[in-house]
Amino acid sequence: MSFPFDPSHGPVLVKAEVTGPDRSLALQLVLDTGATTSLLNDAVLLTLGYDLASVTDRVRMTTGSLVTSDPKVVLTRLTALGQHRFGFPVLAHTLPISASVHGLLGLDFLRDGVLTIDFRSGRITLG
Repeated sequence: MSFPFDPSHGPVLVKAEVTGPDRSLALQLVLDTGATTSLLNDAVLLTLGYDLASVTDRVRMTTGSLVTSDPKVVLTRLTALGQHRFGFPVLAHTLPISASVHGLLGLDFLRDGVLTIDFRSGRITLG
């Protein structure tokens, strides 16, 4: 099954659904093949019911401008591009409001699959 994206400008955006301890949310994520680990905005994880202040598992992350130590939480479920991941770990990271997305879908979600991004048709497939 393939999913639409806007190939004319900006990053490749994908729709996702995440489930945490308290609820599920529909999100918009950037498909980021340069990110080894997927991440979600802190505010999203708090809304899902995660207590980030009590998370002891932290991961050092290097961005384009800084090095941070971010909490790692395990989602109940992450669904994107027709694929479901249960018990899927993500990093909690504060994204700027100007990002206008909820997080990044990284290589950890894409591994063991075949990713096809067709810019001519504006379709993306992960099988």
